[in-house]
Amino acid sequence: MLKSALDYFLSFQPYVMLPIIIFIMAMVFRVKVSVAVKSALTLGIAFIGIFMTFDYFVAIITPVLRAFVARTGLDFPVLDAGWPPLAGITWSYSLAPVLLVVLFTLNVLLLVTRFTKSLDIDIWNYWHVIFLAALIQHATGSVWLAIILSSLSFVLVLKLAEWSAPLVKEMTGMDGICIPHLSGIAHFPIAVALNLLLDRIPWLRDVKADPENLRARLGLAGEPMIIAFVIGVLLGVAGGYALRELLALAFGFSAVVFILPKMGQILGSSLIPVSEGMKSFIAERFPHLGATFVGLDVAVLISIPAVMVTVVLLMPFAILLAIVLPGIKFIPIGDLTNLMVPVGFITLATRGNILKSFIIGIPVVIMNLYYASMFAPIVTEMAARSSYHIPGYDGLFTSFLDGGNPWRSWLVLLLRGDTVSLLLVPVVILLVFITWRVSKKYVAS
Repeated sequence: MLKSALDYFLSFQPYVMLPIIIFIMAMVFRVKVSVAVKSALTLGIAFIGIFMTFDYFVAIITPVLRAFVARTGLDFPVLDAGWPPLAGITWSYSLAPVLLVVLFTLNVLLLVTRFTKSLDIDIWNYWHVIFLAALIQHATGSVWLAIILSSLSFVLVLKLAEWSAPLVKEMTGMDGICIPHLSGIAHFPIAVALNLLLDRIPWLRDVKADPENLRARLGLAGEPMIIAFVIGVLLGVAGGYALRELLALAFGFSAVVFILPKMGQILGSSLIPVSEGMKSFIAERFPHLGATFVGLDVAVLISIPAVMVTVVLLMPFAILLAIVLPGIKFIPIGDLTNLMVPVGFITLATRGNILKSFIIGIPVVIMNLYYASMFAPIVTEMAARSSYHIPGYDGLFTSFLDGGNPWRSWLVLLLRGDTVSLLLVPVVILLVFITWRVSKKYVAS
């Protein structure tokens, strides 16, 4: 019965599910009904705008990337199928309904006891943590290890979301919002540490490469939509496009980079009444709780103009790296557009600096490429066990970003006794510690 109820609830589109949750929260927080209805509808409209624009982006970028790969004449044994197969594996996992309830209950308990300030209402994206549990059970055969370690990982995600919330407010203008998205936030400690290293390079530390400063310094050439147009032209040339198709691609890139931040701003404005109502309600009824952050989808970060500019800069490099690096078994096409997920958190760490975000993005891409290649047999086997099939394909497949997620990959390999992963334990602890220390400066500033 629980699984049937869960399947029905998750059958709603995110742009329907989240507005319903936001409306219920608004009622709990005693927001006026008229304001709550308007906020919920505006939120749904903003998400539809984001998804429509992103779907358009996928539609125009995929053919040129395939054309570029075809021109190289290279063939790889593994298919990048993107994140949908992994989500399908997750929701067919026998423990998925139980873990969904366990994780949400755990979140509420941690919020009440003030261990965390984050309340993750983005129910759909719980699958990122539940997939970790499925991986762990597949790797170790232990149900309890799967439940315990996925729960502990969820706690870490909530804390990282809490620590990064001041940057979300600074970069998006959305107060009281955090992004507890495992597939993206796993890259945040890496970005924070690498950003500290880059700040030790004098000329790089002093470069103001955020969109506002680029506009001021470069004029028209510093506009994000102009940068996107140029990248679209270059990709069109690399894909062998004729002039008509090349210009259509370039204009499409410009449109995506221009429109997505606008949709993000609309999304943010829709949350203001609920956020204010939540703060007033908590201050009145539960003053001991203090500040609380509502956890939403990573799409919120699209409102940062530097995110999409960095993404379109990184995409061709991701393909080139897959071609030239030894041991990479796939071309990252299926999941390439989702680079906005890790790049969103990288951009938070750099405070919108496109140059530093791009530099940090290179090792992040490399890491995901190797982990995703390594986990292709495991993901394929899990799909077979869950009776998930990719239509028209029966070979090995992976997911560039979700299949190569550094936290999930490191933890599963550690449980399997991998020596390198064992040696990385102090590094992982250090990254989390650095992120915690640096987050205090975010609050102070």
